Amino acid sequence: MYDVLVVGSANADLMVRVERRPGAGETVPGTDLVESAGGKGANQAAAAARLGARTALLARVGDDAFGRLLLDAQREAGTDVRHVLVERGARTGTALIVVDPDGDNSIVVSPGANAHLTPADVRSSREVIAASAVLSLQLEIPPATVAAAVDVAAESGTRVVLNPSPVPDALDARLLAAADPLVVNEHEARRLSGVVDGTPADWARALRERGARSVVVTLGGAGALALDADATEPVVVPGVEVEVVDTTGAGDAFTGALATRLAGGAALDEAARFAVRVAAASVTREGAQASYPTARELGV
Repeated sequence: MYDVLVVGSANADLMVRVERRPGAGETVPGTDLVESAGGKGANQAAAAARLGARTALLARVGDDAFGRLLLDAQREAGTDVRHVLVERGARTGTALIVVDPDGDNSIVVSPGANAHLTPADVRSSREVIAASAVLSLQLEIPPATVAAAVDVAAESGTRVVLNPSPVPDALDARLLAAADPLVVNEHEARRLSGVVDGTPADWARALRERGARSVVVTLGGAGALALDADATEPVVVPGVEVEVVDTTGAGDAFTGALATRLAGGAALDEAARFAVRVAAASVTREGAQASYPTARELGV
């Protein structure tokens, strides 16, 4: 039924640009507020759909203006939204984003309706998960809901791509064992691996030893590193040099693209090379979903 099914969050992104991000107790001037569609789950779904993958999103939004914004953005990207649950009287999740002149950002998330996505919602979608090539998960929804999705995927043999963000102090062993791959940035890799002073390769090996089936470490502008299940050494994927405008949602663009290529049968390192290209293209434009390239724009 689907190449990529995303179970996760959907947020309205409220973004403002500043000359520098404020310190504690400090007020700084910013640009006009920009409202756009975001949330790690919705971002990954939009990225996959814009690349041509048959994509669906299982999420919860409120019946407010932000919920309508998010649904419209998913439809525009090409995502099947029949599994998005609209909760009456609930506020849609919101992310407050501050972007500096280098394109780096700071984000605070208010979960809203995302906190109401339940294990029962996931179990009722058992047939959809079973009919999907790849299930993409993040941690902006309740942990019990993520665990339920992993359990259903294990029953059906659906491949799980897990992006453990926001990063917890420790990742449940059941989730780690399901990750194929575990997709982490440098901060997440260091924290979850317990290897404070190591290299990305050290982090990847430690995470696989801890139970992940395979691991991808994203390295920002430097590219990524991929360690497959049966590989003795990780593959280094170089970055693509671009002019950075806004890094918001770049990690989600990477994960959505990675899931798309894995659903098509690509090897992990090949999928990571494609994902690096997609993420690099995304940072040349403002915003998250609006910045994601289509397959035509990439020439693929």
